Amino acid sequence: MADVDVEVTGRRYKLSCRDGEEDHLRALVRMVDAKATELTGALGDMTEARTLLLSALLLADELNDLRGAAAVARNEPDPAPADIDPAYAVAIERIAERVERLADQIERTAG
Repeated sequence: MADVDVEVTGRRYKLSCRDGEEDHLRALVRMVDAKATELTGALGDMTEARTLLLSALLLADELNDLRGAAAVARNEPDPAPADIDPAYAVAIERIAERVERLADQIERTAG
């Protein structure tokens, strides 16, 4: 395993990956950092947890759009729209709040 030092919105992290995958990991981190920087510019300062969560959601949304475009390009039929339960949004918001509380606790104990 290789250790890689990376940075997202000015915050440093040490991550591990398989030997030889360091450049790929750095490229992925640059994508997350770009999205997090974009979010911070648009919405202002947020907690680290919220910034990373929203960045991940935006990247997942982009991936979902690309998958849909690829399906159209292959002339695959559109999947039937799923009924989305509004409880999912509530659950995601609660998870985000818990992550923020945990991040705050970690920052208080570390600082």
